[in-house]
Amino acid sequence: MEIIPLFIRTVLVYVVVFLTMRLMGKREIGKLSVFDLVIFIIIAEIAVFIIDDLRKPILHGLVPIATLVLIQIGTAKLSLHSQKAREYIEGTPSYLIKNGKLDRSEMKRQRYNLDDLMVQLRQNRVMNVADVEFAILETSGKLTVVEKPEEKRQAEVPPDPFDTIRYEGLPLPLIMDGKVQDQNLSKLGKTRFWLKSKIQERGVKDFKEVFFCSVDHRGVMFLDKKR
Repeated sequence: MEIIPLFIRTVLVYVVVFLTMRLMGKREIGKLSVFDLVIFIIIAEIAVFIIDDLRKPILHGLVPIATLVLIQIGTAKLSLHSQKAREYIEGTPSYLIKNGKLDRSEMKRQRYNLDDLMVQLRQNRVMNVADVEFAILETSGKLTVVEKPEEKRQAEVPPDPFDTIRYEGLPLPLIMDGKVQDQNLSKLGKTRFWLKSKIQERGVKDFKEVFFCSVDHRGVMFLDKKR
């Protein structure tokens, strides 16, 4: 019967994979580098291959797993002793927002759009891009957010913000990558003509020159130009 060999293989593979994970360290799944994640995916595929095909010798699966473990341990030790090797293997963090300014070129390089950024900011309990001093995309894909000091935020509020508009709700994007968000303008009861006059006051001639523009609950506009 095939049930007993299948049971034995399954238990053996479980033990091997468990020991493999212990040997490769205790980092959380969310903090894995791309290199570690690739190793884990390949090991999972090999484990399935061992269990699924009873005709294949079990060594044909165990040898590749052992090889991958040796590669991972070797690269981990190399990374401990060499910063250049660590940067090459694991990559380096990327600044998506630096000194309160969105870095469009870095976002493009990381294939990171404005919607992705807004989602990750909300997950960090930050609702307004204007309140962010630094947003750092870590090598694990997690976004680290450093907010502006309160005194700096207050200093950025003009005496008569946004024509004394008081919008009660989350910050509204008005322009995203040069495209006007008409539905959000409607919520404010404003038109494109009004919005254009406001961005022109800030030295911007056309909507296409704006990477991101929003208004918060205080009626304060945040505007970031394309560079």
